Amino acid sequence: MAEKEAKARIKINKLLEEANWRFFDDENGKANIALEKNVKITESHVNAMGDDFEETKKGFIDFLLQDEKGFPLIVLEAKSEDKNPLVGKEQARRYARSQNCRFVILSNGNLHYFWDLARGNPYIITKFPEPTSIKGYKNYHPDPDKLINEPVNDDYITQTQYPNYQDVAAWKNKDEHNEFIKANKLRFLRKYQRNAVHSIQQAVKNGKDRFLFEMATGTGKTLTSAAVIKLFLKTGNAHRVLFLVDRLELEDQAQKAFIFLLKNDYKSVIYKENRDDWQKAEIVVTTVQSLLFNNKYQRLFSPTDFDLVISDEAHRSIGANSRAVFEYFVGYKLGLTATPKDYLKKFDKNKPTTKDPREFERRLMMDTYRTFGCEDGHPTYRYSLLDGVKDGFLINPIVLDARTDVSTQLLSDDGYIVIIKIDEGEDEESAYKQRQFEKKFFSEATNKVFCKTFLENALRDPISKEIGKSIVFSVSQNHAAKLTQILNEMADIMFPGKYNSDFAVQVTSLIPDAQQFTINFTNNNLLGSANFLPTYKTSKARVCVTVGMMTTGYDCPDILNLCLMRPIFSPTDFIQIKGRGTRKHNFLELLFDDDLKSLINESEKTSFKLFDFFANYEYFEEEFNYDEVLKLPSFSRLKKPDGNEGRSFSTTDEFENFNPDTLIELNEELIGWEGMKIDRMFFEQFEDKVKEDGFIKENVEQGKWDNVLDYINRQIMNKPEEFFTIEKLRKAAGVDRRISLREIIERAFGFIPYFKSKDELLDEEFSKFIADLKPDEVKKIIPMKYFFKAYITDNRVRDIIETREFTQLHTNPTFNMNDFRAVPTKWRTTIPEYIKDYVPLNQFMS
Repeated sequence: MAEKEAKARIKINKLLEEANWRFFDDENGKANIALEKNVKITESHVNAMGDDFEETKKGFIDFLLQDEKGFPLIVLEAKSEDKNPLVGKEQARRYARSQNCRFVILSNGNLHYFWDLARGNPYIITKFPEPTSIKGYKNYHPDPDKLINEPVNDDYITQTQYPNYQDVAAWKNKDEHNEFIKANKLRFLRKYQRNAVHSIQQAVKNGKDRFLFEMATGTGKTLTSAAVIKLFLKTGNAHRVLFLVDRLELEDQAQKAFIFLLKNDYKSVIYKENRDDWQKAEIVVTTVQSLLFNNKYQRLFSPTDFDLVISDEAHRSIGANSRAVFEYFVGYKLGLTATPKDYLKKFDKNKPTTKDPREFERRLMMDTYRTFGCEDGHPTYRYSLLDGVKDGFLINPIVLDARTDVSTQLLSDDGYIVIIKIDEGEDEESAYKQRQFEKKFFSEATNKVFCKTFLENALRDPISKEIGKSIVFSVSQNHAAKLTQILNEMADIMFPGKYNSDFAVQVTSLIPDAQQFTINFTNNNLLGSANFLPTYKTSKARVCVTVGMMTTGYDCPDILNLCLMRPIFSPTDFIQIKGRGTRKHNFLELLFDDDLKSLINESEKTSFKLFDFFANYEYFEEEFNYDEVLKLPSFSRLKKPDGNEGRSFSTTDEFENFNPDTLIELNEELIGWEGMKIDRMFFEQFEDKVKEDGFIKENVEQGKWDNVLDYINRQIMNKPEEFFTIEKLRKAAGVDRRISLREIIERAFGFIPYFKSKDELLDEEFSKFIADLKPDEVKKIIPMKYFFKAYITDNRVRDIIETREFTQLHTNPTFNMNDFRAVPTKWRTTIPEYIKDYVPLNQFMS
């Protein structure tokens, strides 16, 4: 024990010194660590406490960290290495209150918690806060009630953009008012964006400090974030906000948005090296990679420097070491994503999918919902692609399914069969599959057919009539280089003299300034602009060929074509790629010729094309198993020769196909408002359907549940055009018992917040049962509870008790004779009788 105490002592001392706390006076200032009340630490104290630092005549030792005037700032409660620091929580609270101290650190040398007594629960920290940081944090006085009661209307951001907006709105007529809004580019919150902010207010009211917005690409997550940031800053529940992104172009994108939306009230900066820049700002935008480099987040920041951390594309920012940055700061946490990762959905801890003994812990760490405080697997707020399409804010694609002779064979069960000559004149048969395209199987003819099909069928820009702005997704960097070359060669033939090898541009990590290329493409000046019409400032480069750089979070609303010249096996990747085209756009915004504007009839983007050369749409519509347990990413990824990360494939030798290839199938399908199956499965269409049905809504409000259940079974369940069955809905719920259809409807209409687990229901039923226990009977409550649960959930135990064949309990693994004997005699019959009369056993079935 003494060794563990000494080790903890050494570690805590070092952590204090690293955070610039001082045991002794030195050139940097006076000592600011005191031991117990009014006791200044001396070297003799430090030496004497080496072996048994917890034991004193007053009990446990408390460190009191002080400001420059000697006033208490933080109580540090130290425990030995073998103890959870939280065991000292209440003792530290009492001591902190006696010292009129607001902050507490609980530590055993390895695990540390920071606790703001004015706010909520202790937070895990990896570094102790510095004196300067905690001094500034002390001036931060959160008031959740202000946040909860702050009115958030559609003009919430407009008031910040233009502080006198209400005065202008009051005296302008409608036309002048609209012109004023347009001229000043004022932004109003849509209903669903207001609802998102309101959901945070409700969550805070419910004691939450982590939130998750699951919002489709193109629904304005940045504008919604601006409203959330204003809410926290205005109500004093944050003094500084950190907005984390994972790519440079998103950093620039977010920074410009916050300056435009919030500049009149709050300063926003992109964090670089200059520490003073961020300290003068209320909003700091940066990439996760920037903070990870040389551990800047630990070296240059204190855990208390940010009171609200917003993680853009949250499904990516909690993986690997990126999570360390996110969890380092102690403030409120908000995640934004269109595609959360649910690693616990349908996962059974008793049936691991890997040999890793810590698989459950890894899944918990990687799970987007649980990371952001949504333990029930439901986000704080959800607005899906289907919602956006139905409400008229987003658009679905026209899917162009194109297959060549070669790609069709690659997609087949047998694959593309080739006969290869080997030694002694023998032939060897090899098969190549779609996963090996442009990795081990190369076909110049196939790439040319892909590019030709795209160019001949691509949507055109409605103003200039050139090929609409497009993104091509390739297999690898080498594949991207090939496609770029082919597209430029074909563009020279189709558009003589218009392009000089700048029609298509490779945008991958090996290309210098690739990140800037993505920004320029959005801003319509990639390799120049106005190539067809001098007054129409659209990008000269029309196609970006990438592997994965422009998939997540990339905002370019005038994209008209997306090309999948690669197979995709991840539903997250498919949704993210598809999301690059769903935004609406008016192409007249870039036309600076009023005479020409008057001649153009249609300038709104009403659709986009999704070119699919590897049956990805068909795969996710008909073949993908949405009920399978999500696979964890492997610990190490294989590096390909081209620098890409990816899965390992067959060891089949590489093969280059020199045979010609032809297009054999070309089908277009306009995706309607009902969306793709991948969208329906991801965003719980069933709940939306029942909530929108007038008959169901009316009968639910009147409590006529028999009518509701009968109607749903007749009109909604098991229909060929839908995918709803009670078993599928039960699986989707991810609960360890057979939930009823009524429970599912109650959850949809908000009567119950989530589906309770089997154990939660058992605890509830047992609580009802023991409500009238006498004091002397409470002593046996644990064996009674064990018997109560076993009788309900274990058919074998129930049979043994019913048939009174008690000797079988000697060999029963889940509830044995010793367990039964521990139950008081009268309860051995009372418990089964009570369960038969009052507990519906069917709800505990798996």
